Amino acid sequence: MYFLDIEDISALLITIQLASITTIFLLLIGIPTAWWLAQSKSKLKYPIQTIITLPLVLPPTVLGFYLLIFLNAQGVLSPFYQFFDIPAFAFSFSGLVIGSMIYSLPFVVQPLYVAFSSISPLHLELASSLGAKPLDRFFSLILPLAKNGIITAIVLGFAHTIGEFGVVLMIGGNIPDETRVLSIAIYDHVESLEYAKAHWLSAILLVFSLITLMVVFIINPMKTTSKEQHK
Repeated sequence: MYFLDIEDISALLITIQLASITTIFLLLIGIPTAWWLAQSKSKLKYPIQTIITLPLVLPPTVLGFYLLIFLNAQGVLSPFYQFFDIPAFAFSFSGLVIGSMIYSLPFVVQPLYVAFSSISPLHLELASSLGAKPLDRFFSLILPLAKNGIITAIVLGFAHTIGEFGVVLMIGGNIPDETRVLSIAIYDHVESLEYAKAHWLSAILLVFSLITLMVVFIINPMKTTSKEQHK
C-alpha cells in the first residue's frame, strides 16, 4: 500500500513552508492596505482595489508568465541582481513567495477590508475622546474588533497558497526539494500514470480544503434570514 515517498514528503514540506511565509508577509502588507482602503476617500482607492483583486479573474498562467518575464535574470530586475550580486528570483523559492503573495493577496485583503469596514466610527470617536492616539487605537481597539476577519484572512491566504498550480509552475518550474510543491507533484504523478500516488496527495488537499471551509464558516457563520430571526 502506497502512502508518501521522500519526494512527496519534500513537496509537502515545501508547500507548508511556502504557505506559512506567504501568509505572514501577506498579513504585514494586507492589514495596513485593507485599513487604508476601508477608511480612504481618495480617488486612488478604486484603481488600487482593482489591481489587488485582479488575480481573482486573471488566469494564473498569465500572471505567472508576466512574473517570469519580470523576475528572470534578463528582466526588469537584472540591474538589481547585478548590483547586489544575487541570483534571479525566477525558478527559486523566493520567486514562489513573490508569486504566491501577488496571487493570494485578494484572499487576504478582502476579509480584512470587510472586517475593518464593519467597525463603527463611534468606537473610534469614543477611544479618541478618552485620549487614545491613532496607533494605540489601531492595536488596542481596531485589531481586536477585526479578529474574525484577521483569522479568516489567515486561513484563506494559507489555503489558497497551498492549492496554487499555474503561478508556481510558471515562476518556479519543477525543481525537486526547492520549487516542487504538492500541486505540481500531483500533476507529475498523473502525467506518469501513477494514479495511486496522485490519489494520496489529492486526498490530503481535499481533506485540508474541507477543514479550511469549515473553519471559515465557524468563524463567520452565515446570517439567518429575517423570517428565521423572527421565529
